[in-house]
Amino acid sequence: MAEVVVYTTPFCGYCVRAKYLLEGKAVPFKEVDVSDDPAKRKWLLDVTRQRTVPQIFINGKPVGGFDDLARLNRSGELDRLLAESV
Repeated sequence: MAEVVVYTTPFCGYCVRAKYLLEGKAVPFKEVDVSDDPAKRKWLLDVTRQRTVPQIFINGKPVGGFDDLARLNRSGELDRLLAESV
């Protein structure tokens, strides 16, 4: 199974939705709270060009935020990405 990392902050509704979607598919993931980590926030901005959370990575590749994750799920592409091993 793929390695999934979700970068979040507390009280983020889209973060909750992304985690709920992954949990509903029984996908294990690592959650990283970036609220008090300016260096990690800068790294996320450098890598994803996005300031928002969540930012979701599958096998080390950024796939976007909740809307992108939901779109991948609807298209069936998420299952393909999750089936790939690291």
